Amino acid sequence: MDARRLAQRLRTGLRGWGGVGAMAALCALALAFALLLPLTQSSGTDDAAGSGGPGLAQGLQARAAAKCDNPQDGSPSPSGGDGSTPVIDRIKARKDRRLIVGIDTNSYRWGYLNPNNTSGAPEGFDIDLVHQIAKDILGDPNAVSFKAIPTSRRIKAIQDDEVDMVVRTMTINCDRIKQVAFSAPYFRTGQQVLAPRTSAITGYNKTLSHKRICSADSSTALERLQGDKQKGTLPSGADIGTVVPNQLDCLVKLQLGEVDAVVTDGALAASQAAQDPTVQLKGGLFTDEYYGVAMKLGSQDLIRQVNRTLQNYIKDGDWAASYEKWLHPTMDQGGEKSASATPPEAHYK
Repeated sequence: MDARRLAQRLRTGLRGWGGVGAMAALCALALAFALLLPLTQSSGTDDAAGSGGPGLAQGLQARAAAKCDNPQDGSPSPSGGDGSTPVIDRIKARKDRRLIVGIDTNSYRWGYLNPNNTSGAPEGFDIDLVHQIAKDILGDPNAVSFKAIPTSRRIKAIQDDEVDMVVRTMTINCDRIKQVAFSAPYFRTGQQVLAPRTSAITGYNKTLSHKRICSADSSTALERLQGDKQKGTLPSGADIGTVVPNQLDCLVKLQLGEVDAVVTDGALAASQAAQDPTVQLKGGLFTDEYYGVAMKLGSQDLIRQVNRTLQNYIKDGDWAASYEKWLHPTMDQGGEKSASATPPEAHYK
């Protein structure tokens, strides 16, 4: 018996009742029938399993797949696999036997061109990690071809095979794991506000009302700002229309007075504050995020190898040494260690 026929019978039986009570009884019975219906019917096939059949099972699986609470925990373990290494083999077989890596050349102490470095080679925390990955794959830490990639093109550069990977302060999130594959996390940070020292802005709060805020295209900062605007939780009148290709462009606009504040990763904000003493971090981190090495979907052997490198890089103390060299001066303030000073723990799928 379908829901429509049941409703007709109920109406016939209740005609003499009248009043609100009849309608309440009708609604309650119809609702109960609607809730029980999926449990008493299969999806139209003969191989229903359990009380709900495949229709219910598929619905539960779809909801489980859509759930994304900890995207940083979805990378494959360093060990395992079938032993084949097709992606790494292709890299090793190149005539120009180098790893091609997308990086930033404008993020102070992360990936940047130091004018005092006569070789012209990029330097920074991310760059140290790239050299270690190259050493583990090709036996030579300098077997790397660096490509400067703007924030807005990180994913496309991977998908179009312009690079083997991107090591560029790239946050692992639920949207990105559908487009590229990530290593286990190698750094923990979050979003933070950067503004002039003289500004009355105190953080990601009502002091941003009617302020012009800059963020980088395709960044998690922009996603957060747009999401909060859509939900109606963005401070009233805040203008988030200034979007730039590279997050460093926001600092320039802040210096020129074209915007009132920048929202970006706290680690990058700290480096920018170190570059310009007229700006400072305002308030604490208001999100919890993790950087990962991004690679093409399906490149399982390369991902596992990078995770093995990260595992040893942290265990052997090289991660800590690189942090001390590059990030300690800007991130550890007032004699206290930053929350980012400890490498994040890896949880593999």
